[in-house]
Amino acid sequence: MIKRSLPILLLAGAVVALSACATLQRGPVGNTAVPQPAKPVDLSRYAGRWYETGRYEAGFQRGCEGSTATYEMRDDGLVRVVNTCRQDRLDGELRSVEGKAKIVDGSGNAKLKVSFFGPFYIGDYWVLDHAEDYSWSIVGEPSGRYLWLLSRTPQPSAEARETIMNRVRELGYDPTLVRPTQQPEG
Repeated sequence: MIKRSLPILLLAGAVVALSACATLQRGPVGNTAVPQPAKPVDLSRYAGRWYETGRYEAGFQRGCEGSTATYEMRDDGLVRVVNTCRQDRLDGELRSVEGKAKIVDGSGNAKLKVSFFGPFYIGDYWVLDHAEDYSWSIVGEPSGRYLWLLSRTPQPSAEARETIMNRVRELGYDPTLVRPTQQPEG
């Protein structure tokens, strides 16, 4: 009896996981023709802390301010991912989640599959473009529902912000859906 029930439980668990993924996919599509990443990524230069300057709003990030993402190469070839934010305001409760990412073969390190739930790599993370000096990055994924604008500094210059937003438009994204993220001064 137990041996027969185990496959059913595993199947039920898979259905629940897929349903949860489908739920996360709700929301407006800001780009119906998501482009492939513009150039390869040097992961040693991409590693480190990034400050989110804007994003397409997502349920799992609702109320997040002061959002950061930190990437670090692991000895096993995976990438350690730590996302943090403050709830509702810059001095709000700290929220943090740690995951891991694996590089998609043949992507020039610009596409990763991310896991925050054990062995399940269900999240796509595409570095769509980045500055030559790695001072900013635009990240998306294939559905066109998620977009993150990242900077190495919490308050990039007006010129850098304009460059990023121009590139967002050139990549086919709807800039009116970008929600600015509050970051501390300096």
